[in-house]
Amino acid sequence: MQTMSLIAGNGIYPETFVAAARRAGVKTLVAAAFLQETKPELAEQVNVIEWFRVGQLGKMISFFKKHGVTQTVMVGQIAPKNLFDLRPDLRTLMMLARLKQRNAETLFGAIGDELAKDGIKLLPATTFLDDLLPGKGHVAGPVIKKRRWEDAEYGFKIAKETSRLDIGQTVVVKNGTVLAVEAFEGTNETIARGGALGRGGATMVKVSKPNQDMRFDVPVIGPDTVNGAAAAGVDLIAIEAGKTLILAKDQVIQSCAEKKVSIIALG
Repeated sequence: MQTMSLIAGNGIYPETFVAAARRAGVKTLVAAAFLQETKPELAEQVNVIEWFRVGQLGKMISFFKKHGVTQTVMVGQIAPKNLFDLRPDLRTLMMLARLKQRNAETLFGAIGDELAKDGIKLLPATTFLDDLLPGKGHVAGPVIKKRRWEDAEYGFKIAKETSRLDIGQTVVVKNGTVLAVEAFEGTNETIARGGALGRGGATMVKVSKPNQDMRFDVPVIGPDTVNGAAAAGVDLIAIEAGKTLILAKDQVIQSCAEKKVSIIALG
């Protein structure tokens, strides 16, 4: 594969993807980046970059076509506040007008459809990153006792239900009690809220949605997740096996060991 493009949000996800794409032999990387979202350092890691405001879909597609892009990957989140502060161009306005519901799934799915109209295929967000999708079992940190596995499995069942209802994909539980459910505030705030209520020994569970569209919104954890969990008194993180990316994996494993936070993967 000679040329690949990325639609780069915030965090370390874009740079993780870039490094994996280079290892896979991609020669030219074309990045669409977002003001107040994408890390400026990404410019030094790709061949071509252009900066956009959230909502400039038509301009982004024109940029991709100019550089001969036929495949792209969405990597990194867009802060919710920016999704609600859209400055849409005409193409985005026309796309939004066709949507009956406006949530992450419908919005990003519609973007995928718009890209396809111009011959640009939106690939899974896990492209080149299979080695960062752990299988079932213990992943990092101290080995946990049976009771904690039971808490994680209970939280997994609850998180699957809340994600099915499109409420959120993360819950915090302790001793069979739900302490926090993710909504608009995002994962980190949910961990902080649930951990404060649990006062130590709480479990965070993060899952994929039923029939998750792996082109976008793939569950992700990284060093910030571990650090936030430790600070909040959450000492067990349970993720969905084969469907959750661990970014900066070596750093995550080291942080888990130092802060005594365990990670397990459930199926």
